[in-house]
Amino acid sequence: MADRQDAWLIAGEVRVVFSRLRRRFREVAAFDELTPSQTAVLSRLAGREMSSSELADAERVRPQSMAATVAVLTERGLVERAPDPKDGRRQVLSLSTGGRALVDGTRRTRDEWLAHAVDERLTDSERETLAAALPLLARLAD
Repeated sequence: MADRQDAWLIAGEVRVVFSRLRRRFREVAAFDELTPSQTAVLSRLAGREMSSSELADAERVRPQSMAATVAVLTERGLVERAPDPKDGRRQVLSLSTGGRALVDGTRRTRDEWLAHAVDERLTDSERETLAAALPLLARLAD
């Protein structure tokens, strides 16, 4: 019973910390005018093409919801559609030049802020602990 209670306490703390980090990332990044769903789609499309249905599956949302999200991003010039080279009946989505610049710039800004915070606020030992925890956090996210 104590182990289960510990898991609940840890889960609550992890949620709070990640919420605070997400807020800080939004404060330092250029994604202010985008919804979390739109931001997630841009991040998923960084470096690859995907169909709208693949995006919906990856984000665990209904295809109709993804279609609405993609429509806004396409309208804003951040995402482009092209015929799927393997199946002309489908379309694949990719970042436009502007979308790529936004994603790259935002990532660079967030990475700079976080690297600076890690460097200034954590000891060498704490940085090692944080690095050791990353694979565990990645497993939780999968």
